[in-house]
Amino acid sequence: MNPEDALPANRKRAPVARRWIRQLHLWIGAWGALAAVLYGLTGLVMNHRFGDGAWPQGESLDGQAVELQVPAQARTSAEALSLWLQREHALEAQTIRKGPPRGAEAGAPEQWRLSGGNARHSWAMEYAPGDETVSVEHSRQTWLAAINRLHKAVGGGTAWILLADSFAIGMILLGLSGLWMWALGRSLRQMVFSVFAAGLVVFAVVMGSALA
Repeated sequence: MNPEDALPANRKRAPVARRWIRQLHLWIGAWGALAAVLYGLTGLVMNHRFGDGAWPQGESLDGQAVELQVPAQARTSAEALSLWLQREHALEAQTIRKGPPRGAEAGAPEQWRLSGGNARHSWAMEYAPGDETVSVEHSRQTWLAAINRLHKAVGGGTAWILLADSFAIGMILLGLSGLWMWALGRSLRQMVFSVFAAGLVVFAVVMGSALA
């Protein structure tokens, strides 16, 4: 008689589940390995962007400002202006903001602020509704600044957002599967007196002080 035949069904399934979880952990790790390096490095850089000893964050270099004549049909709304920019000048607006300039006094006239581009080359404009012309300012980001922009989901487009979403979901699954494998076979006492428990306490204390 095979000894495994005498085991309860739940104990028979445990090794199979363990193998699948471990394999899933490895697949996710392989898929997101480069992303983990990219997000880790840029997160470290951006975490030190303030203060006297701030780390270099890359630069945004101002390019040429282009003056455009705005036709009457494009002045009716910010959305119409955006469609005209895309159709006539291949400038796709990724963000559209309306309202008075930040810090302006109450009752200040409304402005439309449109911006777009990719992580390395971006453009922005401020338009006062009704004006016949608008100035579009172009900028070029250094490689470090561009990578930091991608970290913040700026300038990557829909494809980058979907890819970054897959990395984010992967990190969640990686953490959950890693905790599951780590906890497997450990007693409650071993889990309480462990590096993970100590890290959990430190995390809670730091988060609590930051959000208080």
